Amino acid sequence: MPIDIKIKKGLTLKLKGEAENSIEQAQKSKTVALRPSNFHSLVPKMVLKEGAKLKAGDEVFFSKYSDKTRVVSPVSGTLKEIKRGAKRKILSVIIEADDELSYKDFGVMDPLKSNSSEVKDRIFSSGLGVFLNQRPYNIPADAEDTPKAIYISAYDTAPLSADYEFILKDKAEFFQNGINALTKLTGGKVYLGVDKQSASFLKDIENVELITVSGPHPAGNVGTLIHETEPMNRGERVWTINPEDVAIIGEQFKTGKYNAERTVVVTGTAAKHRKYFKTIIGAEVSSILKDQEDNSRIISGNVLTGEKIEEDGYINFFSNTLTVIPEGNEYRMFGWLPFKDNDIHSASKTSLSWLFPNKKYEVNTNLNGEERALVVTGEMEEVMPLDILPMQLIKACMAGDIEKMENLGIYEVVPEDFALVEYTNTSKIEAQAIIRNGLDIMITEVG
Repeated sequence: MPIDIKIKKGLTLKLKGEAENSIEQAQKSKTVALRPSNFHSLVPKMVLKEGAKLKAGDEVFFSKYSDKTRVVSPVSGTLKEIKRGAKRKILSVIIEADDELSYKDFGVMDPLKSNSSEVKDRIFSSGLGVFLNQRPYNIPADAEDTPKAIYISAYDTAPLSADYEFILKDKAEFFQNGINALTKLTGGKVYLGVDKQSASFLKDIENVELITVSGPHPAGNVGTLIHETEPMNRGERVWTINPEDVAIIGEQFKTGKYNAERTVVVTGTAAKHRKYFKTIIGAEVSSILKDQEDNSRIISGNVLTGEKIEEDGYINFFSNTLTVIPEGNEYRMFGWLPFKDNDIHSASKTSLSWLFPNKKYEVNTNLNGEERALVVTGEMEEVMPLDILPMQLIKACMAGDIEKMENLGIYEVVPEDFALVEYTNTSKIEAQAIIRNGLDIMITEVG
């Protein structure tokens, strides 16, 4: 029987700009980018120099502190440019793609007929290990660790996010093979979270502990699944991975080729073509989005946790969503009046949106106010389903108090768990950035 999780605390954001369930092949991306910043705390050491020829699956750089954490090329082609910033910090590696891709052959392997050390060595030596993230801290998994469990959430409850059931419908065999490989990496269970209301093929996947989820966002967050099944304690490690990346691992074991195909959904009211596109990891935004309005913001990810990128930029390594919304740079006359209009959503009753619970809203980037020293007791707890004290943890992170951070549950959270706190809190503090800074302090001081 599956584990049933029903979340009561949280907030369902109903936004306009949903994508239709149709898939189109995106225009071929002339270049792709690998950005070390997509792998938090990874300090890259280059393997290749500019001008080097490479195949899809060839190693490009590895972690300075763990040479088994490797990042490989999603395409074959030429290493066009290594962009550097201050102190020669590597910002991105640009690879010019061939017209016809060629692949490094890793060989076929059946994970169920291989032992754990063979599977782990295959995953990390071939660059698939960077798809795995470690909790606590949300950093790349260490090949030397053995996690107590592995978590996959195939039910994203964030607004305007990708439908993983739709993305994976033609990759069921590869997804199952990827699951089989993941079972060899842990002595515990591989958990798979799915929508309780769906009739998806994902509920028939073998070798997993199925979790059926219902309730408002963040019910589908990996952090929620971990908290409700095997909460984190100091010294413990769990690994997490995105659903499509499981299929990439499974396909590589099945065929011997690293096929870095990425299915990206384009959403948001400012997007002209809202649908799913098949592209490649690290592809150019311009290969998917065409003729965007000048006064719009492109976000790699969802509106709560995504990263702002430029029209000539590149999609985040892990992102399955491109959200395009209007910039909030227009002044609203008397915007503070609750009865002026009901087009602004509010989690409180400061606008009349609470009278229309089923209405969908068009959002922009306007903060509708500035950061202020105003803390409403109990406000953050209303959207935090984890059994922690969010306001106190934020204060401990701001103060850099390691002992208090530990006692208040810093090991259980990552920035996305505080996305709704950031959205709803009256003080408008950047809660996700504060939590990320707190986690970085713990990495440095505790490890």
